[in-house]
Amino acid sequence: MPLEKLVVELGRTWALWRIEEEEETLAEIVPLEKISDTITSPQKRLEWIAGRVLVKEVMEAMDLNYHGIVKDEFGKPFPERYDYQLSLSHSFPFVAVLLDKYESVGIDLEQPKEKLLRIAPRIHSEDELKDAGTDIIKHCIYWCAKEALIKIYGKKDLIFSENMKILPFQRKTEGDIIGKIIVKDMERVIPLYYQVNQEFVLVFNKRMQ
Repeated sequence: MPLEKLVVELGRTWALWRIEEEEETLAEIVPLEKISDTITSPQKRLEWIAGRVLVKEVMEAMDLNYHGIVKDEFGKPFPERYDYQLSLSHSFPFVAVLLDKYESVGIDLEQPKEKLLRIAPRIHSEDELKDAGTDIIKHCIYWCAKEALIKIYGKKDLIFSENMKILPFQRKTEGDIIGKIIVKDMERVIPLYYQVNQEFVLVFNKRMQ
């Protein structure tokens, strides 16, 4: 069963999908979606169509009809015909979706890889680098957290090492962390939740209390 997780809450649902199907099988589930000819990689095509399938699954779990996805001027996705907040992430063979009726959302998943250690000095502050050390899992949590913050913010003008901060934390298999979006004189505190799975790390924002 490719749908590995579906968590339905009041006004919010998130889900995880493991891609095991062929592109043609997934395309039959969302027949109105047409993959752009510019997406030539078979893997990227699968991720793209699987994301739409999972959004449909999530919307139906919230008693909503799927009409496709539209994007604003910054590339932020929204469900067609609904004033809901949407976030998608994929790292083959996994796809994750978070849909919320009330507030902006960000979800990100990534598979821990050595490249995260190589790029860390460019995307993390000194305090974050010191806290993560050589722990590749922790680096992955930091990366996913900042990617989630970008999606919550909804624009593309944030600098990883300057405009987004993750407070130090003790790594567990799952837990809460605090993120901050800092732009000029504005500082926005975002509560985040993370999971460390066998094959990937997943991070998304929690509901604001």
